[in-house]
Order: sequence, then C-alpha cells, then structure tokens
Amino acid sequence: MWTEYFSVSTINEALELLAQYRERARVIAGGTDLLLELERHQRPGVDVIIDISRAAGLDQISRHGDEIRLGALVTHNDVVGSELCVKRALPLAQACWEVGAPQIRNRATVAGNLITGSPANDTIPPLIALGASVTLASLEGERTVRLADFYTGIRRTVMRPDELLTAISFPAMGADERGIFIKLGLRRAQAISVVNAAVVLRFDGDTVRAAAIALGSVAPTIIRTPTAEQALLNRPLTPEAIREAARLASLTPTPIDDIRSTAEYRTEMVRVIVSRALRALADNSAAARFPTEPAMLWGVSHGHTHLARMSDHQGPIETTVNGRHYATSGGQHKTLLDYLREDIGLTGTKEGCAEGECGACTVLLDGAAVMACMVPAPRAHQAQIVTVEGLKRGEDLHPVQAAFVEAGAVQCGYCTPGFVMSAAKLLDEHPQPSESQIQQSITGNLCRCTGYYKIIEAVRSASRQRSEG
Repeated sequence: MWTEYFSVSTINEALELLAQYRERARVIAGGTDLLLELERHQRPGVDVIIDISRAAGLDQISRHGDEIRLGALVTHNDVVGSELCVKRALPLAQACWEVGAPQIRNRATVAGNLITGSPANDTIPPLIALGASVTLASLEGERTVRLADFYTGIRRTVMRPDELLTAISFPAMGADERGIFIKLGLRRAQAISVVNAAVVLRFDGDTVRAAAIALGSVAPTIIRTPTAEQALLNRPLTPEAIREAARLASLTPTPIDDIRSTAEYRTEMVRVIVSRALRALADNSAAARFPTEPAMLWGVSHGHTHLARMSDHQGPIETTVNGRHYATSGGQHKTLLDYLREDIGLTGTKEGCAEGECGACTVLLDGAAVMACMVPAPRAHQAQIVTVEGLKRGEDLHPVQAAFVEAGAVQCGYCTPGFVMSAAKLLDEHPQPSESQIQQSITGNLCRCTGYYKIIEAVRSASRQRSEG
C-alpha cells in the first residue's frame, strides 16, 4: 500500500518530510479513513506515509482563557472522556460519541475527521456552529483558518501538500449558551449520517440573542442556515418560533438522492431534527441522553503512548504480542491484522470486513481496543499487543471466554474473538457494567448469527463471576 513509511516523534520531522514528498505523502494518525482509501486505490500517486501518532504534544485538550484547544492527535474518545468538552462544548462531545464504535473512537482523530472533509462527517457541524478555527503548519510557519472557510468543495480543503493540521481551537460555551448535536443514521451505531445538525444558541434570559445552526449530509459541504438563525433572534424559544425556524432550516439545502436517502426525506428530516434540537435547548435537556460513564475500551493510558520512533521502513518491526517479544523483517507494508496472522502466526484475530465495520479483528494495542484491519503494521513497533490467544491465564480461560462457553454465546464462531476482546476490556474498565455499558462495548462488533442475547448474557455472567471470585 506504500513504499515509504516514516514514524516521527516531532512536528518538525513531519513538516520536513511533507516538504520533501509533498503530493506523494499523506499523514496518518488514526488512519481509519486513509487505510481504506489506499486499499481501494482512491489515493493514486500516494506512496509515502508519515505516522505522527507518537509525536509529542499533539494529544492534549487544553483551555486557554475562554478558548478550548484540541491537538491534532486528540481522538473522538478523548473528547467523549473530557469533562471540559462535555461541559463547555457538549455538541462536539455528542458528535464524537456518535462516530463509529469504541475501537474506532480510540484511533480516529477529530483532526482527521475534519481533513477527510466528507459532508456526512459528524464533528464538522458542531465545530462550525461553535466557531472553530484550525492551525495549519509548514516549514514556512503557521496560519489560522476558520473552519467555515476550510472547505472548498466535497472532500476538498485549503490545505497545501506541505501543511500539517496541528490544532483545532474554538470558544468554550458560556453559561448563557446551550448547544446540541443530533444525528439520523440507518442504525444505532457504526452509521454514516443521513442528516445531522448542530445548534448553538446564546440566551439573555429567555430571549435568543445569537444562533448557529449547521447541517451535515445535505450539501457538498457542511452548511449554515442563516434564514432560520435570523428567525430565532430577539425572541423567546416558543413552540411557534421553533416550528418556524425548523421550517426555514429545511428550505435551506437542496439535498441529493443517494443510497442512504432521497432528497425529499432528507428535507423533511432536517425539519424534524432541527425542531427536536430546539425543543431540547428550550427545556435545557440537551445533555439528557449523553452517557455519564461510557464504555471506552481504552485502558488506563487512554490509548496514549509515546515510544521510540521507527523512521526506517526497512528496519525490523520489534513488538511484544501476548507478552512475547517478536522481531520480524516483514510486514512493513501490511495492516496489523495481516501482520498478526501472517508474520506472527496468530490466527485467532479474524478478518470479517477489512474496513472497520465488523470488529472481528479487535485486539488491544497499548491497552486500547482497536480494529487491527485499520492499523498499519509498522505501528506495532515497540508496542504492546494482546490478541484473543493472550487472554488465557495460564491453563485457565479468561472469565469472558469461560462465560461464552457456558452461555453458548457462539454459533458459527467467526465473530467470537472480537466480542471476547471487547467484553474483556469492558470488564477491566467496569467490573460490574450496566446493561447500557455492555451494549456500548459491543457496538463495534457484528454478529450475523446469534442476535446478541447470549453474548450479552455471557458478559453479565462473567461480571458476576469476577465479583464473586
């Protein structure tokens, strides 16, 4: 998939490589979009990968006065788990929670979501509604671009080939502001938006003084709804005001017909979603459905690690898998899934979809659950990996493995390793998980046989056994 793979430890190293290789190079952090595009030959001419996932100083969420700043390596789970973002940027936290599944959110970065530039991407509308800007760096210096001006068309941005997006900044919501993000997908998780909307309002008492409504998946880029926003100003958020604003919002886009929806349905759903958002803001219930203790599957380090870099793609990959050290000369041009199966010889990790949809390839990378099909093998260098073969404790099965056997939580069994890995990680985080947490933990795992009932029963049983033991 690539001929050169560089793993850098500083921003300057990345900028020097971008300046050298320009159009031939792409930056990878989570890689949940880029790896698929390379596999599908959607990036012709790209043969150099610059891995910044271990670059220092880019994985922090910080506050500077009234501004919140996200580094380029901040993942969606980082935002979900940030008290600052939940309190002062709720629409963004809600959008991040809607992205993919725990394994995806542990790898996928918010910056990468912005750069991909799909009009269906969930984090763009709340960031536009919040007034965000991005910092773009090159060897020539830095420049700041309003996110609303960042996109020039579908999946097209103002970034130059030699630039790296290093930060996302936006004003923290004040005590007089309320915001919400709502998404309509074709299923409860792992769904691309049919329509999504982010709404941020500023109040003076009961009167709306400022309004931002951003819509996704209805135009080539994320759009604002100025007519609807204007209709909300200088009046209370009454049922009549909500109906009128929602109607005007639905008239703003001219959506397309595609495989997920007709244009007519999207238009009506804009009205419905904006109406729901405004009603939630009117009764101050925007945060009601946001999980208080979500299942993250990210371990004590929250998936963050900064180990030695590997700048020579021809060098051996040295890694620790299930407590055993390996040094292999192959695998530099593979995914972690293929590397584990073909070079290490551990075939318990399965390939179901090879595009992050089924979770059969779930493993633990530096303590966090990830989908191995969406991780480049060189990322395993000097990393700690656990596969389903490594869960056993001596001769004894892991409690989750034993519970799957006892509950009969298997039919064809192909998906089972992924479910077991997700469930084991859940019990590390939440030894006595709620029903909701169990369901959250397996949203990234697809089973075509069992209907999930026995799987959920097995996780419950494993948690009981751990508490009794």
